[in-house]
Amino acid sequence: MRSTFHGIEVSKRGLFAQQSALNTTGHNIANANTEGYTRQRVNMQATTGLPYVGLQAAVEPGLLGTGVQATSIQRLREEFLDIQYRNEHKRQGYWDARLETLEKLEGIMNEPSETGLQKVMDQMWQAWQDLAKDPTDTSARAVVRERSKAVADTFNTLTNHIKEVQSDLDNVVNVKAMEINSLGQQIASLNSQIANIVPHGYQPNDLYDQRDVLLDKLSKLVDIQVTPATAGMVNVTIEGRQFVNGATSQPVVAQQNPVTGLSDLTLGGAAFVPTSGYLAGTLESRDQIVPNLLKRLDVLAVNLTKEINDLHRTGRSLTDINNGTVQDLPFFVDANALATNAATKDYPKSASAIVVNPAIMMSLDAIAAAKPEATSTPVGNNENAQAIASIKFKVLPAGTGPTDLAESSTLDNYYRYTISQLGVDAQEATRNQLNSEMLVGTVDNQRQSVSGVSIDDEMAEMVKYQHAYSASARVMTSMDEILDKVINGMGRVGL
Repeated sequence: MRSTFHGIEVSKRGLFAQQSALNTTGHNIANANTEGYTRQRVNMQATTGLPYVGLQAAVEPGLLGTGVQATSIQRLREEFLDIQYRNEHKRQGYWDARLETLEKLEGIMNEPSETGLQKVMDQMWQAWQDLAKDPTDTSARAVVRERSKAVADTFNTLTNHIKEVQSDLDNVVNVKAMEINSLGQQIASLNSQIANIVPHGYQPNDLYDQRDVLLDKLSKLVDIQVTPATAGMVNVTIEGRQFVNGATSQPVVAQQNPVTGLSDLTLGGAAFVPTSGYLAGTLESRDQIVPNLLKRLDVLAVNLTKEINDLHRTGRSLTDINNGTVQDLPFFVDANALATNAATKDYPKSASAIVVNPAIMMSLDAIAAAKPEATSTPVGNNENAQAIASIKFKVLPAGTGPTDLAESSTLDNYYRYTISQLGVDAQEATRNQLNSEMLVGTVDNQRQSVSGVSIDDEMAEMVKYQHAYSASARVMTSMDEILDKVINGMGRVGL
């Protein structure tokens, strides 16, 4: 025979189980806007039944139910979607870094515009052309000098700004290395906390959520692989190299290279060069995109100044004509060499070192607009000014030297190609960044459809559990009334 108190025990178990489900539902609602929170659900299971012997037979017709119990609180999360999300997140991070750099470089170059290098060079060529109309005109000579100085200053400013971008990118590398270290240490710490709880039979769902948020953030910076370990912990590798192993993490260190002056990375003491993620995009921007643009500006500046200098040194200025001398004067000189030897004739070796010759800055008569072998009168000779103005249309041959053009081209076309390539690279980065962002959003939406908290769904669940709780309470009340009748009302006939 079943116990008289059996119904109360069944009702009590129902109350406890439904209350646990209500508490979990309230926890879901409270964390509806918590970053990385995963919806939880109480799994219920019928408790073991009791043999129920029939009154007219010695066999057991069945088991009498004993109620319900909450067996676990489950996180509703798909590991496969986490893997997809992190794979796409690293690609988005890579293109984010490249796009940020290319947009900065486009802003610095500022082409096409009225203040860009192309416009300044065009004004310089036009100034030489105007000087050829009247080589004795002082104002035309002043314009040549000022337009040429503007070209030199623009080259200097562009290279300085681009080098600042490179320095900023190096700082980003250092900051991201520290961020990776911080994330690794936090993941290792959570692993330790989880390992202290899981062996005792508990399910630390909220700690799992915190760890997954950190893994998602880490996946944007570098390419990671996450594998399960003992006691609920995970191991994390970066491109196959151990990073987090249980409760310990390997350090990622940024150290300044004495040769380049930029930071190199190590992981666990060994050299480390990431190939994917935001950090990889930053390193490629710092070590490839920026140096390539600087090199093309250097090639343009060196060839432009060389062509002008070669003609100017063979020409004759008003000073030469008046004094009967030949100054052999380069129009542009190297600022670095000038700092050590004011009389140097060294040509500029980079875009950052271009300055107009101090002799020309001191005297407009030093500008060599004439050619010695000209047939016209020396003072009115304009052939050298015309030749310098024609450099704009001169096709320079390709070469293999460090400052030679890689392909035959005019200086203008070489610069236009440089700007066009920068624009194409930026367009490619924009397209890939948008595609990656869309894929990340799609996968994240799929994750949220499984793991995210829906207030409407949780309210419906709350009503369901509330009704079940009320029904269990009503059963207990009924059983209490029955017991009251048995205990207090039976056996009292005739009293």
